[in-house]
Amino acid sequence: MKRYFRIALTALAMLAVMLISAAITLRIALHGHEVTIPDFAGLTVAEASEAALRTGVDLNIENKFYSTTVPVGRILSQAPAAGSRVRHGWQVRVTESLGPQQVTIPDVVGEPVEQASMNIRKMQLDLGTLAHIDAPGDPDMTLAQTPLPNAGVDQPRVNLLLSSSANTSTAFVTPSFVGMSFAAANRAAMALGLRVAVIGDVPAAPAAPVAEAAAVVPAAPVAPSGLVTDQSPESGFRSNKGEVLRLTLAHPAPSATPPAALAGH
Repeated sequence: MKRYFRIALTALAMLAVMLISAAITLRIALHGHEVTIPDFAGLTVAEASEAALRTGVDLNIENKFYSTTVPVGRILSQAPAAGSRVRHGWQVRVTESLGPQQVTIPDVVGEPVEQASMNIRKMQLDLGTLAHIDAPGDPDMTLAQTPLPNAGVDQPRVNLLLSSSANTSTAFVTPSFVGMSFAAANRAAMALGLRVAVIGDVPAAPAAPVAEAAAVVPAAPVAPSGLVTDQSPESGFRSNKGEVLRLTLAHPAPSATPPAALAGH
């Protein structure tokens, strides 16, 4: 009886050893090829693929999202997280950044606020701050905007500066006179109550022929001419009636052939 008992104990001991060995073997098989997932965030797709190959994991670009913080073409996020222990060949899902979402800002200067707001929302943009300033003309007309038209931005919000119908102030937003002839700019400035001064040379009066110089009355000053190339105050700045508007003019180049020479032909 004791002999059978010893045989049974021996068999149980051998079975326990086999089970422990199997468990150790299984654990080695499962965990012997584990790797640590690197941090792919901020790497380019090429850099992340190379790091995944060195580590022994499989990189899978699962999504692409816009981001204002991660440049385009770089890894935005990953799963499992960096530092996780996984089996060799485990698939790591990553999201690639498309960079900031660029939107085109429409030009709404000169439009009534209702039309400007509709055009802004039509481009899936948000209407931002609405500021008013006293200005001649119809009220609630768009005088200026930020961001500027056609600018690519990542924050879709447009702020408007609108005209006010209040007559309690003589202040207004200075329009642009650049590109206008002096005559047209002078008329527009006078209509706003501005005084015009010309910066730069004014074309001199043509000289009288020598033979007739004694009989000719001194010529009157020549009125300024040419196109406006610059102005002060600049457009968009606040001005008041009675202030001086300084205009810089571009004069046409003089003809290379004297009029007398042309007459001779």
